[in-house]
Amino acid sequence: MGLFDALFGKGKKAENIKKALEEGALIVDVRSPGEFNMGAVPGAINYPVQTLSMNISKIKKTGKPVIAYCASGMRSAAATAQLKASGIEAYNAGTANGVMKYM
Repeated sequence: MGLFDALFGKGKKAENIKKALEEGALIVDVRSPGEFNMGAVPGAINYPVQTLSMNISKIKKTGKPVIAYCASGMRSAAATAQLKASGIEAYNAGTANGVMKYM
């Protein structure tokens, strides 16, 4: 971990994502169905960010933390905020590569 990561919390975020994955977190791809069908993280569920609110109850029922990702990190940031506001433990991995590096 570099000094920049230590100063701005990237190390803690990485630890949290890794721990959540080890605990069986749901991996949620918040891209469009077309983007998802072109390739996704193995085991990921596709809940486009625009429809996430309709799936909150399904996600809550699992009792699992959520790792969200998209193409750039913008939609997954919005999704993570929405999930947290709904009382769900959620982390923004940014992109698929952000998830894959912890798997």
